Amino acid sequence: MKITLLGTGDAVGTPKLGCSCPSCMDALAGGKSRRLRFSILVESDSGRVLIDTSPDLRWQLLKKGISRVDGVIWTHAHYDHYAGFGDFHRVQNGVNVYGVKSTLDYILNYLSFMKPNRHDVRFYTPFELIGINITLVEVWHPPLEDSAGVILTDGKSKIVITGDTAKDIPEKSLKMMSCPDLLIADAIIPSMGTVPKHMNAKEAMELAMKLQAKKVVLTHLSHLFPPHEQSIKDLPLGYDGMEFEF
Repeated sequence: MKITLLGTGDAVGTPKLGCSCPSCMDALAGGKSRRLRFSILVESDSGRVLIDTSPDLRWQLLKKGISRVDGVIWTHAHYDHYAGFGDFHRVQNGVNVYGVKSTLDYILNYLSFMKPNRHDVRFYTPFELIGINITLVEVWHPPLEDSAGVILTDGKSKIVITGDTAKDIPEKSLKMMSCPDLLIADAIIPSMGTVPKHMNAKEAMELAMKLQAKKVVLTHLSHLFPPHEQSIKDLPLGYDGMEFEF
């Protein structure tokens, strides 16, 4: 199983339009602070699956040399996690898409012209794609009623993706998320300050300790972090194109 962080930015990405903060300037200069919006590629010997489809998806797939996938999993119905699906137009028909009912209802109302193959998933009910066992678990991302974290297992390794979430994750989800080989955690801002619907870096690292994660990487990052090379002295920030193999 191979995991690639196609985009590690928040809804506006880095550089932010009109901003000249240190991280945005590093991004403009081509540094690792440059962050496209959130998408993850999951690969096995049997195929490829996208977790969320960033507005920057076209460029992300071009950089990876990918034109076809075997499925898309949507964690929730915010535009920075689904809007790029339209870039499959005239490229791939009948894409299999997965998510909880309310998420698919909202997204497919916007993207119905793509005519994807819809698969409604229930929280805590496993399903299989490309030889990987996948479970969506409930997290807390107000004001949305439903938002999902993702658990991936291939019989040997366990990957947990928190999705967009505040720290108040349901206990049932936490039990299922425990002891991952890799935790990919939402951490939109540094440890100072709070955002009601996301974790900050301190909260994400506390979650990693609570789950007893063997390895953690932070994603969905805003431009409010110091430049990447400075930040990674203290925090395990991800970067666009970062890969993990299991």
